[in-house]
Amino acid sequence: MNEAAPVLQVDDISLSFKGVKAITNVSFDVADGELFAIIGPNGAGKTSIFNSISQVYRPQEGDISWKGESIMGSRPDRVAELGIARTFQNIELFPHMTVLENILLGRHVRMERSWLAGSLWFGAARREEMEHRLAVEDLIDFLEIEEWRKHPVALLPYGFQKRVELGRALAMQPELLLLDEPVAGMNLEETEDMARFILDIRQELGISMILVEHDMGLVMDIADRVMVLDFGEMIATGPPSEVQRDPAVIAAYLGDEVGFAAAVG
Repeated sequence: MNEAAPVLQVDDISLSFKGVKAITNVSFDVADGELFAIIGPNGAGKTSIFNSISQVYRPQEGDISWKGESIMGSRPDRVAELGIARTFQNIELFPHMTVLENILLGRHVRMERSWLAGSLWFGAARREEMEHRLAVEDLIDFLEIEEWRKHPVALLPYGFQKRVELGRALAMQPELLLLDEPVAGMNLEETEDMARFILDIRQELGISMILVEHDMGLVMDIADRVMVLDFGEMIATGPPSEVQRDPAVIAAYLGDEVGFAAAVG
């Protein structure tokens, strides 16, 4: 387990919609540089936690702190400016824009010049855009998508579109990256490539991550700690080796030990 101080602290958050509970008294923290995973059956509340951290949803109870300061009540764009970025389960790209243009959109939270200066593209505004473009080119190299950089993303294979989505989030220069099912719909080769990029992000870029994923083999292989949700409640948390042996996890997640063992290995 990572012993560094937490960068994110979630304390007893509860979220409901018209009386229907999505999250109930969930607490966890994420340390600097940690790869923390959240698993659970469909409808367990995993994406609701992501939306709460991003402040798209506002939990009715509890608190969420970033580097010791509460972010409850913040606008989602302010959360992004603080250094929290995310990807989405369903690809949310602009299909007719190029790879470079889609990733460049992620730089908007780091742009300091006004829209008027940017539209004139002169002096400091021009220099700033060139700096952002260089940062995007570095990400394109990092994610090994150079050959696609000027292609509309609609022409890319699915696995490469997922890389572009990841690149756009990284373009925001996050300190915490929320990965919502990054390998959903991928074949084995694409999954292995994405797992490699996730590990490289942590090791080379030093970014903390929260991973929501249904691929149990991937989660158990790369996560430092795992939290398990069931019907919006936390039923277990700890190192992967402990969580996958927890009887409550086995019962809640797949119903039997044989099925769970097959899923993780």
